[in-house]
Amino acid sequence: MLSKKELEQISESIRSAEAHTSGEIRVCVARQCKGDPLEAAFRKFTQLKMEATELRNGVLLYVSPAGHKAAIWGDQGIHGATRSDFWDEVLEEMLPFFREERITDGICRGVNRVGELVKAQYPVSENDINELSDEVILE
Repeated sequence: MLSKKELEQISESIRSAEAHTSGEIRVCVARQCKGDPLEAAFRKFTQLKMEATELRNGVLLYVSPAGHKAAIWGDQGIHGATRSDFWDEVLEEMLPFFREERITDGICRGVNRVGELVKAQYPVSENDINELSDEVILE
């Protein structure tokens, strides 16, 4: 699926994005996604207990390259900061990379865009704690 180097590149993009925000970004790469990717993203978000962050400002990018599916799920603290079409806009920026088989570049683009949004609403605080792992979840 993705090499160790590619997984580290994605994790580094998460760390870089989170360096400027108290928000929490996670990435899940699924081997296969049966059904609606948004429902799968929500299930994974809940399974990972991402709603347990103090400010409810977690975002999950859920990607199934083989199934050509992707979705983004943001917690309730994020929804007030987004335009209704923001998640779709981010996905549209990621898709051209996926079509070119540049999965890692597409995911990193998505992480960076989400980081920009979260940073505007939740700038990094002096006592910020990284509440969720930056490692990519492989499913």
